[in-house]
Amino acid sequence: MNIDQLETPVPVIDLDRVERNLAKMQAYCDQHGLKLRPHIKTHKLPQFALRQLALGAGGITCQKLGEAEVMADAGVTDILLSYPMIGPIKAARLAALAKRVSMRVVVDNPVALETVASAARQAGAEIGVLVEFDSGGKRTGVVTVDEALALAQAIIATDGLRFDGLMTYPSSAETARFVAAAKQRLGGEGIEIRIVSGGGTPNVWHQHEIEGLTELRVGTYIYHDRATVGAGVAALDDCALHLHATVVSRPTENRAIIDAGSKSLSSDRVAPSVGEGYGLILEYPDAIIERLNEEHGILDLTHSARKPAIGERVRIVPNHVCVVTNLHDEVVTSRNGLVEATLPVAARGRTR
Repeated sequence: MNIDQLETPVPVIDLDRVERNLAKMQAYCDQHGLKLRPHIKTHKLPQFALRQLALGAGGITCQKLGEAEVMADAGVTDILLSYPMIGPIKAARLAALAKRVSMRVVVDNPVALETVASAARQAGAEIGVLVEFDSGGKRTGVVTVDEALALAQAIIATDGLRFDGLMTYPSSAETARFVAAAKQRLGGEGIEIRIVSGGGTPNVWHQHEIEGLTELRVGTYIYHDRATVGAGVAALDDCALHLHATVVSRPTENRAIIDAGSKSLSSDRVAPSVGEGYGLILEYPDAIIERLNEEHGILDLTHSARKPAIGERVRIVPNHVCVVTNLHDEVVTSRNGLVEATLPVAARGRTR
């Protein structure tokens, strides 16, 4: 089947572009001595996780236990959970995973640490732990080296846990400063920092410049999107996932409606310097997807010299592709304009 025959809205993935993106990132990490641990939250597909591992990745990163469970079921054996686990239910699920595969988790507080310790006790298996620190993103993560030291000491003192190092997101110049101070402080206490895990596709080609980084967690690079193109780390020709949509109405000369709304496209915006609206329409780059209702995408055609007709199909580069993946039960893979397969997004909706 030709991809133009697919019913819309539908995410279509160009496998040749995926393969090129995966190979390029692995080559970058290999060149600079970084361990690649790709984040699967972008694609949520076991097939792609296994391909990343086959190309040389040293393991994968998951954001939630549900994602990790899906990947473990598919045969992935080395998983980092980059999100803090809190409470007995999470401990029981983490324990079940730790019995099957090599698990590493992150903590930034004693409550999360106790959850992981409980999991290790239940599993009778060792769990590696990274202490997360804040590199300026002002999200999770300890904010002082003394806090990192206290957690590292608590991890070392806890049966079943192994202190592996530090983690942050996004990695930046501040990362190097924190790591240098932490190595001096923890080293003075006889504690080795074996791993420093950083991440973020938007500045990925500069990660090797961050002193002390040993591991790279990136996800969006497999597909890229309007945001990573705007950040200068990819070109439009690198974008491997397009949302195909159909123009279903033209109420006025300068307004068109497509069959892709907030249930198909991310509501995330990009920087004004990158563009307006909720995605880039490749056939009509001057059109603006100015509003999203649940099933309607409203296009402003004022600045578009050419205007689409009712029934015309368009391809959209999403602003944030990770969200688009999670909105769809299935994705279609293709080569040279022909459909290869329809794949269930196995880890879709795994928010716990």
